[in-house]
Amino acid sequence: MTLTIPDDSLEADGPPRTWAPRHVLVTRSAAEREHGRRIVERCEAAGVDDIRLLDGDRLPSLRGDSERETYARAKRTLAVVVAPPSQLKPQPIPPSADWRLDLAKGCPAHCQYCYLAGSLQGPPITRVYANLDDVLAPIAGLAGQGTVTTGDAERGDEGTTFELSCYTDPLGLESVTGSLSTAIARVGRGEHGDGVGLRFTTKYDDATALVGLPHGGRTRMRVSVNSAAVARRFEGGTASVAARLAALRAVASDGYPVGLTVAPVMPLPGWQDEYAALLDDAAAALAGVPGVDLTVELITHRFTEASRKVLLSWYPGTRLDLDESHRTQKRSKFGGVKYVYPTDVMRDMRDVLTTQVARSLPQARVLYWT
Repeated sequence: MTLTIPDDSLEADGPPRTWAPRHVLVTRSAAEREHGRRIVERCEAAGVDDIRLLDGDRLPSLRGDSERETYARAKRTLAVVVAPPSQLKPQPIPPSADWRLDLAKGCPAHCQYCYLAGSLQGPPITRVYANLDDVLAPIAGLAGQGTVTTGDAERGDEGTTFELSCYTDPLGLESVTGSLSTAIARVGRGEHGDGVGLRFTTKYDDATALVGLPHGGRTRMRVSVNSAAVARRFEGGTASVAARLAALRAVASDGYPVGLTVAPVMPLPGWQDEYAALLDDAAAALAGVPGVDLTVELITHRFTEASRKVLLSWYPGTRLDLDESHRTQKRSKFGGVKYVYPTDVMRDMRDVLTTQVARSLPQARVLYWT
């Protein structure tokens, strides 16, 4: 089976990229929730013809005759479910934020380096949560607690922070869920207390629903951006980098704090010039916006043996370098192994990128390099 993955381009013209599933599965418990019913209504309005209300809460198998067929089926399917209790307990998520909250699990994009490949079980179906009230409920109780931004000298102004994009791209799903705008408005109005903030990063550009919300400066939208070579080769099904930067300007002009997630950094031929051009493009996109609160996160490419196997089954023809012999092993405190670039390559990339950020975006704060 051949699956056609749309290539990215760096043209910003045209309508924003939105995603709509071909198939929607709705569990019985999700259909009983008000937010679940609203998601179904949004899917109907988006023109989805195949919406199936299930008799119970168990999703049917999406397994095909091959991994590629299974991948294709799953990526075309949205499951509206109720997040289980285990999913509702916020977890620390350094170095990004104090805590992780999941509006969904799974992503509609086709990034060939996908970080979810090693962490999601089974076919990569996108699950969106109908019990949004339950997902957001822990925020107030965790205000003032955390080890990343809470009480930090440099990032303390963000308050206690909650990352919404650890396992999904919430803006990519917004047109069929409304979950992101609902969360932003509730936190912005102070319904979950003071001294808290939301964060998310995205490779999509339809920020229309976010502009004009009562965000209160409590949500930081970051766009995930990369060099032209990486974006064109490996980021299928996403908005162009130029379109993402245009969306960043739109929300920054509306008073949101914003950011760039430069990830995953790869030292492909000509990378120095391409990342310099990327950061210059970001500066041009934000030029003239008064009082921009801008951060930058720099994240290099890495993979695990488990994610490598999954990615090669999804994208057997990929040109992504997943050769362990080209990498150095990095062990986590739990004994896991990630394959990262050698020390000298990491040092060179860090020096070049941090110098270029200071040159192109002197107002920006670099939060971390990893």
